[in-house]
Parts: sequence; structure tokens; C-alpha cells
Amino acid sequence: MAVRGNIIERHEVDDVLNIVETRMRSTTVSGLAIGSVNLDHLHHFGEDDTLGRQPGLEWLLLADGMPIAWRGQLLTAQPWPRVTGADLLPRILMLAELSGYRVGFLGGSPQTHKRLAARLAIRNPDLAVAGMWSPDRHELDTDSATIAEAIRAAGTDILVVSLGKPRQEKWVSEFGRATRARLILPFGASVDFLAGTRQRAPEWMQRFGLEWLYRLSREPRRLARRYLIQGPAALVHLVRAQAASSPGRYYPAPEINAAVDSDPRSTIAFHTTAL
Repeated sequence: MAVRGNIIERHEVDDVLNIVETRMRSTTVSGLAIGSVNLDHLHHFGEDDTLGRQPGLEWLLLADGMPIAWRGQLLTAQPWPRVTGADLLPRILMLAELSGYRVGFLGGSPQTHKRLAARLAIRNPDLAVAGMWSPDRHELDTDSATIAEAIRAAGTDILVVSLGKPRQEKWVSEFGRATRARLILPFGASVDFLAGTRQRAPEWMQRFGLEWLYRLSREPRRLARRYLIQGPAALVHLVRAQAASSPGRYYPAPEINAAVDSDPRSTIAFHTTAL
């Protein structure tokens, strides 16, 4: 499904995990970033977005918001699964634990990281944590190249980025390749859910597309503009969505010099699926 230049692919959670597993076992000079598309994403990223513009990085965009999934179902006349970062992250961490991949976490407060480390020690005791980085806004603005180098030096295979939308996607697009992470997950609040610093909406609210209302009730000052002003405007773009016969084709990594940029830690060629 194509919306404002974003190519959103239809996948179940297990499909994504298969893509991740294949990607991690393969070799190429490009990394893979998995993006979660909701109305907030459509507000920030359109035809002139930065996603997929940098060499050495590919994007797989999934339907995170229920309106995205509903629109996909209307366009294709088949169920369109909603796949959220909060659903994917625990499964990917389990895969990393079993396979020995090193996972790094960028973004969030030191307090969140402390709680996250305690939770991971119980849930994923054998997970190899490459590091946890908590830069403030000024450090992100001035020292992101240094941060990316530190992530690379730590041997990070999978990087979870929690800087909030759209900062996290823009950071990944600009600096993701420099980290040499094979898989990059700009998953926003997923780390907060995993750490227990925030709670997800009840399952029935998620099922009926009301998770936004739950989050708005918990953080009205921070989220009111997103859900009450920007969200309805993004719906106009969603109505204009079109079916895409070649998902992913807008987001392959641009050409790079393999002789210069090859890295033994890098990964695979491309993913392709049909609607």
C-alpha cells in the first residue's frame, strides 16, 4: 500500500521474524530498518521524507496504526494485520538471545535503562547487551556521529532506537549505517512498555483501534496535538492510499561502493513480498 510515498507492506508478525532471521544470517553492505507506520508517521513523512535516502540502509514499513490496517484491508479485500513495535520487540530479543546477537538500546532515560536491564535479566538472562546510550537532545544535535561510532565499536548487531517520532526515524536514516548494526528498530515507546515505565492499552482497546485514546488519557498534554490535530489531517492522506504491486521497491538502499564500505559484520540483500 502506497501512502504519500511510504510503501507499507502486509506482513504477519511471524513473517517479519522470518525476514529478520534471514537477514541476520546473510551478508551484504546494507542494513535493515523496520518502521512502524501510524497516522503520526504519515504526518511527518511524505514524498520528501528522508527514509531510504541514505546509502547502505533499507526500510521495511509495517502497519502499526489500526487506521492503516483498516485502509489496507479496504484496498486489498483481505485481512491486513497490525504489527506493532511492542509486539515485535520481545520476539526479536528472544531471537537475539537464542542466536547470540548483540543488542544495543539508544534513547530513553538512565532510569528507564536501569529498569530495562533488571527486566531483561529476568526475561532474557542470556541476552548479550552491547550497551545502553541515553543522550540528551543537545548531544543528539551535536554528537550523533560520535554516538554512532560508540555503537559500532560495541559490536552492536541489533539496535533499538527510542527517541520518539520523527526524531528516531531521522536519526536512523542519517546515522544508522554508521553504526554497522544489521537490524535497526526505531520502536519508540516499545522500550518503555518492556521496562514497565508505561503500560499498553487493554487488549480490547487495541483490537478496536482505541489504543490512541488510552494513551491520550494518560498523557493529554504531550499527545493532544498528535491525536486531535495532526491525526485527523493525516487521515486525509490515508484516504488517498493506493494499492502497490511491488512493496519495498521505493525503499531499497541506494548504491554504495562495496569495496570501500564492505564490512564483515554487515548483512543481507533485500526482502520482497506481495500484498
